[in-house]
Amino acid sequence: MQSRWESLLQPFQVKQEVGQKVLLDLFQAYSSAGTYYHTLEHIEQVLATINNLRSLSQNYAAIEFAVWFHDAIYNPKANDNEEKSAEYAVTILNALNIPSSTIEAVYSLIIKTKYHQDIDSIDSKIFLDADLSILGASPSKYKIYAQLIRKEYLWLSPEKYRTGRKQVLQSFLERERIYFTEKMFLALEQKARQNIKEEIGLL
Repeated sequence: MQSRWESLLQPFQVKQEVGQKVLLDLFQAYSSAGTYYHTLEHIEQVLATINNLRSLSQNYAAIEFAVWFHDAIYNPKANDNEEKSAEYAVTILNALNIPSSTIEAVYSLIIKTKYHQDIDSIDSKIFLDADLSILGASPSKYKIYAQLIRKEYLWLSPEKYRTGRKQVLQSFLERERIYFTEKMFLALEQKARQNIKEEIGLL
């Protein structure tokens, strides 16, 4: 992951030691106590997915920065994680002298993860699809994902978790499509819907 981060920063002429400090801070953020799914493993999966969709992108650097920062601040008990993560990204990227147009794009992309519906560009389609790629994983991987999400919400009673989780999952099923890019739709849509239905049945 370090080489991926360094490659991302290279065109912006960020000093290596400065970039390394930011990376270490990100590693620490994604290793915080109480975080089981929203970890570096999730970031790694999303990075791999956007890489497969890179040819479709308009501002790939913005998508990649958004991936790195979108869950940097994550508290399961809070409802403003997206805003705080987006603001954190803006602060750090400004300090790295990343162009304002890219920073604005990163902020917009991260905010979109709050509802996963506001798609106004191909880049937002790529980013949101990649963030939800786990939904279309193999049944065994999806089962692990569901277990990790539950661990992040252990502070909720089984009844409250069941109600809230069902509501979230049902909202995905009610969409016309979960994945916005044609490539992801064709590859994962049916798998995702089946996984979601099975989880609802087990709740």
